[in-house]
Amino acid sequence: MVGYKSNCDRALATASRSQLTMVTVPALVIILCSIKHVIMLKAEWQRTSIPAVLPQETVLLERAHFKGKAKLEVTSSCELECHKRAPLPTYEDLKEYLSYETLYLNGSRTLTSVDIYGFNAADLVNKQNHSSGRRAKRQIFGLDGRFSILSKNFLLNYPFSTSVKISTGCTGTLVAEKHVLTAAHCIHDGKNYVKGAQRMKVGFFKSKQKETGKATNKATSISPEKPRFHWIRVKRTHVPKGWIKGSANDIGMDYDYALLELRRPHKKPFMKIGVTPPVGRLPGGRIHFSGFDNDRPGDLVYRFCLVKDETYDLLYQHCDAQPGASGSGVYIRMWKRHSRKWERKVIGIFSGHQWVDKNGVQQDYNVAVRITPLKYAQICFWIEGNYVDCRDG
Repeated sequence: MVGYKSNCDRALATASRSQLTMVTVPALVIILCSIKHVIMLKAEWQRTSIPAVLPQETVLLERAHFKGKAKLEVTSSCELECHKRAPLPTYEDLKEYLSYETLYLNGSRTLTSVDIYGFNAADLVNKQNHSSGRRAKRQIFGLDGRFSILSKNFLLNYPFSTSVKISTGCTGTLVAEKHVLTAAHCIHDGKNYVKGAQRMKVGFFKSKQKETGKATNKATSISPEKPRFHWIRVKRTHVPKGWIKGSANDIGMDYDYALLELRRPHKKPFMKIGVTPPVGRLPGGRIHFSGFDNDRPGDLVYRFCLVKDETYDLLYQHCDAQPGASGSGVYIRMWKRHSRKWERKVIGIFSGHQWVDKNGVQQDYNVAVRITPLKYAQICFWIEGNYVDCRDG
């Protein structure tokens, strides 16, 4: 695409230098090149003003009880229109939601309060009422558009190698040398940590396994050998207090994310986090993610789809998915002008199928949690341990 863009530049420059060339260069080429420039501008990572979310006080809590049951489908009383009608959070609300619990390997836990600096509350007003279209429901939309990644040439290479299996039954994404991003409900049910969180592990594909064939979305007559995993224990876990408020967050699933720190570096490529662009700036209006859907045991399942609507904190989309994909990192690929290269970044967390009680009728929605500037600042601080390295969203 870069080469194409350069060719367009040369063609347009040549055309502008002489009337004769303008006759020989078809008008369609000029139009297509102009459209290409517009697309390139839309598909660039933009610098985002990142606030600071800094810890203020940490207190020791009683030891975790691990009484919760891991639920791969989440219940909420607040759907899309409910989110749009909800009152905007105050500054004190945001500090409360972004305070966080840390769970340690020995079962101890702490609560850290935070303060927020450099955040423009007007951003909430501008984006809360934005709508890009009509939302859609159901887990599988028409024909199943998922692809099982069966070849080790794909599984063991970027970007698929950044997807990892969480021992509680979910998916996670490698976002740093020792850190995995996943959904909070995979670890905490809103009231208690789930039973499996006490000895939680993260599973990586083993490099030594037989070749199985290319990616496919159809079952074959010869069953390929299922990939095997090696596991690394989780050292500590961060969960925002916005999630730890009840079995269903009072304001929906806005804070359904968590960060896991491993006991040792995984020594694999990882995907950096980024601030979620508005839907209108997503390349093709699409997102991508891979997860371990329960209906395809042992398979890593890839999909991409259109985003149909958004609120400030959530993306409503058409992605086909099943339980087990919860916690997958939602990513996009855009041009980074500063480094002059294409770069993928995780811009959301697939929360899964959220069952909503609407007028007494249960409806399900495929929803992803957006990485807003505030969430980016918080997650990045958890990874880096400082604010200085968290200015590039």
